[in-house]
Amino acid sequence: MNTSALFPVQHPKHLAVIIAIAAMLSLALAMGIGRFAFTPLFPLMLRDGMLRSDAGAWLAASNYLGYLIGALCASQVRLPPAKLLALSLICIVIVTAAIGLTSSEWIWLILRFLAGLCSAWALIATSAWGLGWMANLARPSLAGLIYAGVGLGIVAAGIFCLWAAATMPARMMWIVLACLAVLLALLPLIVSFYFPLPPVANSVAAPVNPAQASTSTSASGVMGLIICYGMFGFGYILPATYLPAQARQLLDDPQVFGWAWPVFGMAAAASTLIVAGVLGKCNRLHVWATSHALMAVGVILPCLWLSMTSIVLAALFVGGNFMVITMLGMQEARARATANPTAVLARMTASFAFGQLLGPVVVALMNTFAADHASALRYALQLATACLVASAIYLWRRAESAQRL
Repeated sequence: MNTSALFPVQHPKHLAVIIAIAAMLSLALAMGIGRFAFTPLFPLMLRDGMLRSDAGAWLAASNYLGYLIGALCASQVRLPPAKLLALSLICIVIVTAAIGLTSSEWIWLILRFLAGLCSAWALIATSAWGLGWMANLARPSLAGLIYAGVGLGIVAAGIFCLWAAATMPARMMWIVLACLAVLLALLPLIVSFYFPLPPVANSVAAPVNPAQASTSTSASGVMGLIICYGMFGFGYILPATYLPAQARQLLDDPQVFGWAWPVFGMAAAASTLIVAGVLGKCNRLHVWATSHALMAVGVILPCLWLSMTSIVLAALFVGGNFMVITMLGMQEARARATANPTAVLARMTASFAFGQLLGPVVVALMNTFAADHASALRYALQLATACLVASAIYLWRRAESAQRL
């Protein structure tokens, strides 16, 4: 398709903003609704008797497994990023509505698996498509706007659940969320149809940033990045899963927990915008290493000092860095594999998904020899902290060695 006939080539900035907003809405739908809406809806489903409390863990595990399988097979799907993006968004809308149209926990397991699978496809396809266009149009700083979509989707889903909890059953809330997802999907579907990723040879040449040139031109070291990204998944999932439970031990106020999820999303959205604004002056691997170190502080803090203050600080350290790391990891991986970005982005996402699956498994193993569950969780958090610190050191050294070349 001749995109220049649809949008004047002399206005690449306008086109970059349109594509960035479309990619942002794509991630808001895929992750904020398709992946994370279950978090605020789970207690409401329990309230309405839709499912048993122990079924929540199985549904979460099914979603994690779907995310891993989706990441592993994304590169095998013979579709260009724009078409894979469209397919995954349409499937997420259908799956979200279907949860509200059935009452079978077995069907929900399948639906949550499919939601995880399509969410992985959407993240990979949106990253390949959106970051590709930002590189082609020489607007890499707009990556912050793209990845802010995850946090904005979390905010939208969380506030919707707060507003609707007193007026409609959880079953209806899933259907309404699917309708909201349709609205979010319109712009990404239209823009990705009219502006599929152009060939690199026809793209606008991006200026080389001296601060990042040493880490963006080499295809080596991708496996190290993939392992670090998996350590990030392991370090992130433990506090994301267990911090609310620790908070409930200290304060049992439903309103506090109701607002916790939207605030977490706001921190995630704001962090990508702030970091993208200053990233042009910094080495990307240095920033990525710093984010791992800050997340490590958030992971270990409740082990050293358990209070509501430490829980809030931990949530800010974790929530304020998890999408920054996602953005930086995807940017760095794509910069090292411009010929076939979808494949390396899929491996990065699979590594994260494996680390995410490993988190609850490690806690369960720790339970077999720890004195109690609290001790097991503390040991697992300490291990996650060590992984994040080790990966931060590796990333920092990679950046330093690249700059000396």
